[in-house]
Amino acid sequence: MALLRERAAKAPPSAVAPRTLPGLALAASAVAVAWSVHQLLPDVPMLTAAVVLGIVAAHLPGARVLVRGAARPGLTYAAKRLMRVGIVLLGLKLSLDDVLGLGWATVTMVLGVVAATFLGTWWLGRRMGLPGDQPLLIAAGYSICGASAIGAVSEATDSDERDAATSVALVTLCGTLAIAVLPLLQQPLGLSDAEFGRWVGASVHDVGQVVATAQTAGPDALAEAVLVKLMRVALLAPLVAAVALSVRHRRRGAVTGRKRLPLVPLFVVGFLAMVALRSTGLLPTSAIDAAQHAQELLLAAALFGLGSAVDLPSLTRTGARVAALGLSAWVVVAGVSYAGVLLVMG
Repeated sequence: MALLRERAAKAPPSAVAPRTLPGLALAASAVAVAWSVHQLLPDVPMLTAAVVLGIVAAHLPGARVLVRGAARPGLTYAAKRLMRVGIVLLGLKLSLDDVLGLGWATVTMVLGVVAATFLGTWWLGRRMGLPGDQPLLIAAGYSICGASAIGAVSEATDSDERDAATSVALVTLCGTLAIAVLPLLQQPLGLSDAEFGRWVGASVHDVGQVVATAQTAGPDALAEAVLVKLMRVALLAPLVAAVALSVRHRRRGAVTGRKRLPLVPLFVVGFLAMVALRSTGLLPTSAIDAAQHAQELLLAAALFGLGSAVDLPSLTRTGARVAALGLSAWVVVAGVSYAGVLLVMG
């Protein structure tokens, strides 16, 4: 049996492709359901619905056998390979003109929020004793762009799929709660619509969650939120590259049995190439819109795959610590970004 697994691992992609078909078909069906949920309930982002569906499928008595058996290779393929392609296309959301248009004060504020959230969450997670790469992945998700950042960092560090799945579940839950909680705080905190939009863009995780939260305060808030959020997305590439270099250096000379990491992951290079392409202004709006739809579909399939790897019973060992870290990180990113918005716009 071990020999068969070894041969399968070394086989060319065409030889193992049939094994992925049940899982990819299941992921495609889940994406269709997630899209339908978003159409019926516009406040529920499609990516959030996809993660939740994955978690549900992993624990339903009938679906669980399929998810953990015949569909597992395809779901793993979706969680890894489709995630990479989706992150590359994410670069088309951003142009250099958008970033420069924010002004250096806002850019500095966003850099400060990302650095404080990432380092603070990572440090706290390690102090809490969370296993594996969970502190690193949760820190990336909270500081940059939610599940997309977790997928990118987990690929760059060759993290365990279960660590990535747990981190995605936590970040998705907190980002979903933000959709309901943050609009209630606009008036008590004395934020104008533009200030609220920047606060949302600097503190909420996933792009879809940012849109769902900021639109409650009108078009001005939404425009500001998306611009600030895209600035955080732009930091995905340098963060992943820095993490990959750090892990590569730490493993140098050690016999870990894990694959050698590239200096800069190829999908990060692709992400930067898409940013550069968008910045040229040569792409027609129709091409950008089509790429955005494709990116959402690919990420939805990838997040369904990651969600299906969540094992809720196993979370009981670290559930309280994971929840505590998630709440603490949420307070940090919301507090630091609120202070930053007041400094820049106050």
